[in-house]
Amino acid sequence: MTAPPVERTGKLPGQFHYLWSASLIATLGDGVLLAAIPLLAKALTTDPQLVAGVSAAVTAPWLLLSLVGGVMVDRYDRRWLMTWAQVTQALLVAAVAAVVLFDLAQLWMLYVLAFGLGAAEILFTSASQAFVPTLVGRDRLEQANGRIITTHQVSKQFAGPPLGAALFAFAMPLPFWLNAATFAVSVVLISRIRPVGPPARTRARRALLPEIGEGLRWLMRNRLPRVLTLSAGAANFCEYMALSVMVLFAADVLHLDDRGFGVLLATMAIGGVIGGVFSGRIVARFGARQVAIAAQFVCPLAWLAIGTVGRDPVTVVVLFAAFSMAISLWSVVALSVRQRLIPDALLGRVTSASRMFSYGAMPLGALAGGFVAKHFGLVAPWVLGGALSLCVTLLALPAMLRWEE
Repeated sequence: MTAPPVERTGKLPGQFHYLWSASLIATLGDGVLLAAIPLLAKALTTDPQLVAGVSAAVTAPWLLLSLVGGVMVDRYDRRWLMTWAQVTQALLVAAVAAVVLFDLAQLWMLYVLAFGLGAAEILFTSASQAFVPTLVGRDRLEQANGRIITTHQVSKQFAGPPLGAALFAFAMPLPFWLNAATFAVSVVLISRIRPVGPPARTRARRALLPEIGEGLRWLMRNRLPRVLTLSAGAANFCEYMALSVMVLFAADVLHLDDRGFGVLLATMAIGGVIGGVFSGRIVARFGARQVAIAAQFVCPLAWLAIGTVGRDPVTVVVLFAAFSMAISLWSVVALSVRQRLIPDALLGRVTSASRMFSYGAMPLGALAGGFVAKHFGLVAPWVLGGALSLCVTLLALPAMLRWEE
């Protein structure tokens, strides 16, 4: 399937800015947890497999629940789903903050929190991404998605982690209380979006499994979204082998304390911010296919370089910045392609099916990375993940070269 040419300029409507603002504040809280949850896990255990299990728990819902979430996004009011997803996340984080406050935290509680946050994120992310074309139209998707992804990189990856690490070092419950507050503010902002009701349906509502099957069949029958999805899944599996034990790698290999870990996460996101800001211009200049192929090669090469020469924070930051920029550009391209090609009545189900394959690979990669790190050392997941990812990129290259823009 060929993606039609589009214009990528124009002023975004005011209703989109409520969604964008909600994403800004919610992802800031997510960034705080991005540092706080691994640090709490490290405080409870130093076993790489158990620490990696937290990453597996937060991403496991994409493998287990994303198809059901996609049906809900296509059946119900997407604004309503986003609201209740954020309310659920606020309550979960507040409960853990209370447990930590009274020094009652146990590792299994962290697993429950991670899984619950991941399950609610399915609804919020799928609903919000399916809502974007409704708010901005299909002619300004790169502009809107670039702004959202830039916000994600700035707030979650750049600003949130050092704040979370500093709060955690000062008092363990603080980052969790802050995250609960950001979810609450996000709910208020989402409530300002004009209600549009559930998406229009082209046929009568059917049972759950046939509707899931409709989304899966659309994805499997359309070559470009299918190739992008399977490539992303394989890459995520390889990347999460290392990311799942990043907190231990930072402490034992890079010799960073808790605050240093938060700063490391923030500085590593610089490339993602640059990629999000200039994504529209870069895609317009070089084309979506060329950008996607280049990103596919940069990611595994950065992983291999970290595994072979990344023994100090500066080197790791530079290499990870290249990786995050490539990921940011890839995300804008892949997301815009899906939103433009998928019919609105199927957007939730096909997007969730795509994320089941791509994001569902993360918990499997995290479990594999914990095993590799425990038995072969904390550097091994970077090397093995980078090598496997490079092999997948080479296998996918012929299909990517047939992409007609």
